[in-house]
Amino acid sequence: MTATAVEKYLSRPAKEAGAHDPALISTELHYIVTGTNDELAAVTAVRAAAPETHNDLVRGEITVEPTGPTTWEAVVQYIGADAQEPEVGESSYSFDTGGGTQHITQALSHIASYAPSGKTAPDFKGAIGATADSVEGVDITVPVYTFSETHILANSAVTATYKGKLFALTGKTNNATFKGFAVGECLFLGASGSKRGKGDWEITFRFAASPNKTGLTVGDITGIAKKGWEYLWVRYEDSVDATAKALVKKPLAVYIEKVYEEGSFSDLGIGTT
Repeated sequence: MTATAVEKYLSRPAKEAGAHDPALISTELHYIVTGTNDELAAVTAVRAAAPETHNDLVRGEITVEPTGPTTWEAVVQYIGADAQEPEVGESSYSFDTGGGTQHITQALSHIASYAPSGKTAPDFKGAIGATADSVEGVDITVPVYTFSETHILANSAVTATYKGKLFALTGKTNNATFKGFAVGECLFLGASGSKRGKGDWEITFRFAASPNKTGLTVGDITGIAKKGWEYLWVRYEDSVDATAKALVKKPLAVYIEKVYEEGSFSDLGIGTT
């Protein structure tokens, strides 16, 4: 059997009978399909019969409902260009430079210290909140650039294997340059996706970026380098400040720790530039 689609009588609203209404942002046309018991064939017949544009609106979703063994009623939506859903291959982007919070025990540099007249303030070499037993530190806002990309992917691309790759890459840093960020600067926070009525997938990928640093100084220790998502911590020791005649805490050593595994972000399938 050959499926045939014909627009229903009085399918169009009365206000469309005359000139195009500039305020019209969406409408729908109704069709009757005969000659098939297959839903996909019915939709194909309607797509062939319904115009791609109507009153300057663009054809959107087509839905069909059976009304008999080989008959269907179809509704074709028409929407303004601004209201159209993105197609496979299209993308959208967002970002936030709000920063993150980090607990530090060492200042970038010491500015000033004060003591009673006739006494000298002990020199802790930039240690923050030093006590007799520990260095308490302080929480500060650090530069963390978060961004997300939403991509429309074909259903054939979103396989179980692909979803497994997204899962495996979550919580990893980039092992190659990615979206302008050097190795180790970008952290993949995960992805969320949903299947759309058209059968394709809308997936949002979330990232955070922290800059790599070189030439850092902690107390008297210089030449320190760390990647953006490596963790820096300081080991302190007791020392005598001869000038102030006081026991102080000063940096003994600086340690850089790798706390995130690296991964190939090219496996995300959204490009790397």
